[in-house]
Amino acid sequence: MTITGSCHCGKNAFSIEGEIPTELTRCTCSFCSKRGALLAYYQPGQFHATAQANADAIYRWNTKLVAHHFCSECGCATYTDSPAFEQDGNWDKVTRRIGVNARLFDNFDAATAPVTVIDGKNLW
Repeated sequence: MTITGSCHCGKNAFSIEGEIPTELTRCTCSFCSKRGALLAYYQPGQFHATAQANADAIYRWNTKLVAHHFCSECGCATYTDSPAFEQDGNWDKVTRRIGVNARLFDNFDAATAPVTVIDGKNLW
């Protein structure tokens, strides 16, 4: 299955080769709790992003290991490229994952999906 989506203005779009997870993820870290995205996780090879010139902006903080992408035009949080942290905060120092804002998926209402909460406030 191919999942598609885009930011509000359409200058950032993406496609994912995979399924919509049965549960989405909400992180409680200081950034994610303000951002408000509901995330669906994928392997980097499953995800393909396209953006018009200068429309993909990136925010990094603290360790700089996580790239939070957003649209420089409309401000929508699009996806996060991060280490594949385990629930206890450990990471193998190699594996990465893409956390896509499921609120941007075409023909999908993320607000109706079950949500798992990650205690990022205390893990990272």
